Amino acid sequence: MRKFRLTSIAVALLVLSAAAGFAHAEPPAAQQAPAPLSGTITWCGAQVGPPRNLPPADSGPVLYLLGVCFPEQGGVSVIEPETYQYYIQTKRSLPSQNAWVPWDQSVEESIRGDFKRLWGTNFLDNLSIEVTDYQFSNGVVGKLVAYNMEERQRVKVVEYIGSKKIEQTKVDEKLKESNSVIRLDSFLDPGLIKRVSTTIREMLAEKGYQFATVTPEIKPIGGGPKLVNLTFHIDEGPQVRIRDVEFVGNEAIPDWRLARELKTNKSEWFLSFLTGRGTFQEAKYEEDAENVVGFYRDRGYIAVRVGEPELRVLEDSKDRRTRYVSLRIPVFEGERYKVGDVAFDGNTVVKPDALRTLFKLRPGEFYSDKAIRKGLEKAREVYGSAGYFEFTGYPDLQPRDEAARARAEGAQGNGPAAGEPAAEGEKPAEGGEAAEAQKPAEGGQLADGQKPAEGEAAAAGPKPERAPSGEPLVDVTMRLQEGKQYFVNRITFVGNTTTRDNVVRRELRLFENGVFNTEALKYSIKRINQLGYFKALEGGADVNVEKTPDVENQVDVTLKFEEQNRNQITFGAGISQWEGFFGQLAFQTANFMGRGETLTLSLQAGSRAQNYQLAFTEPYLFDRAITGGIDIFKRELRYISQFTQSSYGGNVLFGFPLRDFTRMFVQYSYENVRVKDINPIFTTPEYIAGNPYLADYLLLGEDNNSRTVSKIVPSLVHNTVDDPIFPKAGTRYTVSVDLAGLGGDTNFYKPRVEGVWYIPHTRRTSVGLRAQAEYITQIKGNKTLPVFERLYLGGEYSVRGFDIRTIGPKLQNGLVIGGNKSLLLNAEYLITIAGPVRLVMFYDAGQALDVGQKFSLKEFRTSTGAEIRFFMPVLNVPFRLIFAYNPQRDGVLDNNLQPQKAFSFKFAVGSTF
Repeated sequence: MRKFRLTSIAVALLVLSAAAGFAHAEPPAAQQAPAPLSGTITWCGAQVGPPRNLPPADSGPVLYLLGVCFPEQGGVSVIEPETYQYYIQTKRSLPSQNAWVPWDQSVEESIRGDFKRLWGTNFLDNLSIEVTDYQFSNGVVGKLVAYNMEERQRVKVVEYIGSKKIEQTKVDEKLKESNSVIRLDSFLDPGLIKRVSTTIREMLAEKGYQFATVTPEIKPIGGGPKLVNLTFHIDEGPQVRIRDVEFVGNEAIPDWRLARELKTNKSEWFLSFLTGRGTFQEAKYEEDAENVVGFYRDRGYIAVRVGEPELRVLEDSKDRRTRYVSLRIPVFEGERYKVGDVAFDGNTVVKPDALRTLFKLRPGEFYSDKAIRKGLEKAREVYGSAGYFEFTGYPDLQPRDEAARARAEGAQGNGPAAGEPAAEGEKPAEGGEAAEAQKPAEGGQLADGQKPAEGEAAAAGPKPERAPSGEPLVDVTMRLQEGKQYFVNRITFVGNTTTRDNVVRRELRLFENGVFNTEALKYSIKRINQLGYFKALEGGADVNVEKTPDVENQVDVTLKFEEQNRNQITFGAGISQWEGFFGQLAFQTANFMGRGETLTLSLQAGSRAQNYQLAFTEPYLFDRAITGGIDIFKRELRYISQFTQSSYGGNVLFGFPLRDFTRMFVQYSYENVRVKDINPIFTTPEYIAGNPYLADYLLLGEDNNSRTVSKIVPSLVHNTVDDPIFPKAGTRYTVSVDLAGLGGDTNFYKPRVEGVWYIPHTRRTSVGLRAQAEYITQIKGNKTLPVFERLYLGGEYSVRGFDIRTIGPKLQNGLVIGGNKSLLLNAEYLITIAGPVRLVMFYDAGQALDVGQKFSLKEFRTSTGAEIRFFMPVLNVPFRLIFAYNPQRDGVLDNNLQPQKAFSFKFAVGSTF
């Protein structure tokens, strides 16, 4: 009896040790032995004998034992046994308690349920249920039920072998993006293995390896049953390189012009070893084909088709690593259509005549998708400004030949031409398709050099109705869906932990309970971004517009901000070409106490510059859009080998808006300026005698070598630049004039004009341009202009490859005395590398001339090069590393009175413009 108990325990342990796998399973079936077994038998890998207590002699068949068995795994499992027990719900007999479960139909149904639950776990590769009859000594039959399982294999090691072009880390990142990661200790999944193989092939195809193969290999490893090593063997094959591109079937537009529309699959050129151009990328061919289709449709070819590409193998390189191909692209141009009738359907708010002015579609001119897209953009602006932000529209194109066929068949054609790329916000017409005459044959692809056969168009249907000039006509109906007019329910700010709500709200031109004006929202976002208090709002997650729940025709607007730290306490040291070596202790904020006020307290002393300043600006004085500011300063700036300019004084500023993004400013300035530490050579009698105006320029002989300048400076500024730190788009125009003579002892007027343009190029790049002109002249009968008021160029804020105050009229010994007019031109190509870091390619040109001299191309001093510009929170301005080459530098001396070098490297802060 004890021996049986030990055997029963062994069986129970087998029941509780189970593992995972996957594959095929068969439904349960009761399998009866030819004759019941008795005595001691081997069942489920263990010895089974009669129990201590027998069922009643007159009873029917009973359920004796249930067991989980792993005959294909040597009786060993991986998954914890309790996991399988959870899914087996059939009640067991308890012989020790004389509790027997009769074998009937309910038990069989319960066992079938166990089968479904176990198979549904996805742990198993194979599952069957085997029922064995065991006859007790009293003649009663006991049923032995074995759940025979084979678990799925588990992955313990994953390897990628054979590729030099893609790293395993890159593969892992790509698999995470597509949710196809094979995790260690997970079940082996053929579908997942296939997806991983496909992802690897696609990654290689992007690099031009179209013939790459990926072969998975599964090897059992030690450490337990069903554990495997999964290895992906990668054979990259040759890289496919495009030697030439040929378009087949095009007659109206030459190959070279169509090739310009290809963005990715271009032919090789002499810089391919740097740019990678010429690599065939099948995944991006569809985008290239759409560009070609769009180019044709912008020129009236509404039925154009671009087929699948054909790669003609030309040759393999000697090392078999590169395969050169000719890319052949089939094109079916179709007819070129002119606009027939233009109509509008669905518009009730805006009259057709007003809409016609938005869509530049004129009867008799060639049809253009571009005109449709621009017209829809303008229409969205018009409707959006009136609260119809759900406005959509699309063009319904009806070629005249199609309409004629429809009339003949008693049907009406609808919808845009087949293959038409929908403009933003457009919908395809319901059931709309192009006429069959405009489609290539089903499954058709133009063979090499094949053209449509003569008479093919006639076979397809009647010829298009022609305009007087001979071109076919297409009628255009703009199907518009205006939607409902919406009003603003609530405007909510999130994330402005420092900046007060009223500071943001005063920049808004969208108001609660007013019409939901989408153009006013865009305008408001631009004004908020110009503050520089937050990370730039870019729409999407930053600007959320949702319909108000349970309220008709109302929306809630939520603006989500990320504060930029505009409050800076700075102490330390640095180096700049302008200031030289300097130490600094300063507090500066452009958002003082979150009120939008600007406060600056600065103490800076250096080898070339000293600056002590207290300034405060209130942008909304008296709660009105009036700017008020005051500035008190004391400064010194040393021009090496020349002189030191020392000044103290103050400014008072007022500004007020004239219109959107345009403000008028009036500034009064009072400044006492002294020229000291003059190079002794400039004060010798011989030198002064040879330069009669030098004494006046340097204030020699005047009281304390100083002048008092009292001036008023009116200025007009129009500024739509999107960001004050890292601009990408917008313009800034500034016109000002310094009028000195309201007190003081220096009288002059100095007009200045500046234009700045930022033009986006790509998502990460933009172009910046600046043009600036200045002029100064003294008022007759007054003293000569001092050297510090005359105009000069040079330095990182003008022509950045030259030293400060080195470009302009100078004396024989090299002293730049400055001129009365200057012209400055700057160009930048700005590339966002990562986060706050930019690479800036620049070209600067400028000249400063004196009275009687004329501007000349030969007199421009130029500098070109690159700079790394990154935002320094400590300085609250971009920090710059500038490398410059100065091609036109003849006659220019640096600050050490030596000829300006061709190459220079500088440190700076801020930006050139």
